[in-house]
Amino acid sequence: MSRVSLLHAAMACAAGAVALTACSKPADAPSASTATPTRAAGSHSFNDAINAADFAEHVKVLASDEFEGRAPGSAGEEKTVQYLEAQFKRMGLKPGNGDSYFQTVPMVETTADENTTLNITAKGKPVTLTFGSDMVVGTRTGRSEVKVDGSDLVFVGYGVNAPEQNWNDYAGVDVKGKTVVMFVNDPGFHSQDPKLFEGKRMTYYGRWTYKFEEAARQGAAAAIIIHDTEGASYGWDVVKNSWSGAQFDLPAKDDPDPRLPVQGWITGQAARTLLGDLGHNLDDLYKAANKPGFKAIPLDAKLSVDLKSTTSEKSSRNVVALLPGAKRPDEAIVYMAHWDHLGNHAHEADEHGAASGGEPHADTIYNGAIDNATGVAGILEIAEAFSKQTPAPDRSLLFLAVTLEESGLLGSKYYVAHPTIPLNKTVAVINLDAMPVIGQAKDMTVVGFGSSELEDMLKTQADAQKRVLHAEATPEDGFYFRSDHFNFAKAGVPALYAKGGSDLIDGGVDAGRRAESDYRDNRYHKPGDQFDPAWKMEGVVQDLDALYGVGRTLASGEQWPNWYEGNAFRGAHDKLMHTAK
Repeated sequence: MSRVSLLHAAMACAAGAVALTACSKPADAPSASTATPTRAAGSHSFNDAINAADFAEHVKVLASDEFEGRAPGSAGEEKTVQYLEAQFKRMGLKPGNGDSYFQTVPMVETTADENTTLNITAKGKPVTLTFGSDMVVGTRTGRSEVKVDGSDLVFVGYGVNAPEQNWNDYAGVDVKGKTVVMFVNDPGFHSQDPKLFEGKRMTYYGRWTYKFEEAARQGAAAAIIIHDTEGASYGWDVVKNSWSGAQFDLPAKDDPDPRLPVQGWITGQAARTLLGDLGHNLDDLYKAANKPGFKAIPLDAKLSVDLKSTTSEKSSRNVVALLPGAKRPDEAIVYMAHWDHLGNHAHEADEHGAASGGEPHADTIYNGAIDNATGVAGILEIAEAFSKQTPAPDRSLLFLAVTLEESGLLGSKYYVAHPTIPLNKTVAVINLDAMPVIGQAKDMTVVGFGSSELEDMLKTQADAQKRVLHAEATPEDGFYFRSDHFNFAKAGVPALYAKGGSDLIDGGVDAGRRAESDYRDNRYHKPGDQFDPAWKMEGVVQDLDALYGVGRTLASGEQWPNWYEGNAFRGAHDKLMHTAK
């Protein structure tokens, strides 16, 4: 999932033997017991049906050290996209972008100098914040040097301007050329007030991406988010790992969103100390910022930073494969997953081979097995099932493996701006991101539950598996805005993001929650996110069967699902479909 995000659902490397046979199969899909294996490059023979052995093989390859953490623009990217192209060709799928399986995504690579410091004059007292331990910063300008000199600091609460909520943290203050300091998440989150925004459930205003965009619209020179683990839903190590090394962005000409010269995060402790030096109590500011009518507070401090970065213009690739429909090939259902992860952080190692943890010969490869080799393996398995399906689907199936998700959903953002199948002919999008590998569950989690009619179709599949659907356990984490389906949703295309739940058949909710915490604390966005032969994969096979079933229903019918009445994206969908007439 995207760089500064946390995984929903239990996805730890739980103990248990690998299941190497399909535990369930989609209706009318090829049977695992009768399917003829197809020889692919290498020693593995792939079956026609969705099954654990094939799923595991894809994950093992994609998350291997040989693929170097699948960073965009790296040798690991080349190995990844070539592997995906070879698999789609093996299945008989056609190129999904004209005569090519690839869609070039232009990008700017920027690597900040980690010797950068934030120099603050607080009531005349110099304060220096160091990269990594106190703060992280970067630039989206594409420039090799950005300077901010003596910029006034202003505390702007949550940095939200939401007219429909009658809320504007920027009201009555001019922040042009200034540095805004703000909290992560939404107004109401820390007070748990259900009357503010959506209370515990994060809205898009709580996302760090929104906060930086709004600060840019307001004309700020820099923006700093104060980190707290509960509000962000991840610890400081996740922020530090995600903002270290190469950062990627679309060129400004391909992305109209406003950009800040300098943006970043500060630790909660560093913020508490700094604000204390300025005569403010951090806890009191949390209380003030959660009250309607909050007014921005100018701080008696100035910020200076000389941010040097190495920059280069490069490109990455989305991988696109098409199974043309037999009767209505111009209409398509999209299955998608992001193939990228955080790459090799060998730049953090010293001459003795120590990585950020300081241990000799520490692992520096962020393999991204759960996040998101599992999702990519999932769409490959579903593609295999559709390619062998009899009868062939009436509508087309598009399989989209996107890049640059970890950098802010950029690959999907580019695709939505340059779709290979018009969006008004795209029936639905089904997104796979970080699939659970901890055994069968009694439930399925629908992230953003209550959004679209795709959930009705998923319920039919879940009912057949004697499973129930429910919302994510922590809606305050804002997972709906943190994966690639969100770019399609903003454009109006109905999107489903679902995966196995945490009420495990073996161990119940307690076991699921423990696994979730274990993954979050020990592997998420860390070198420990590696393939484990002890994964229990019978559950993910069941999940893939259900998601395949949703696509099969759509591909064999004429239904155009919509967002539920009252959903924020329904208007965009109706406008999109109007253009199809």
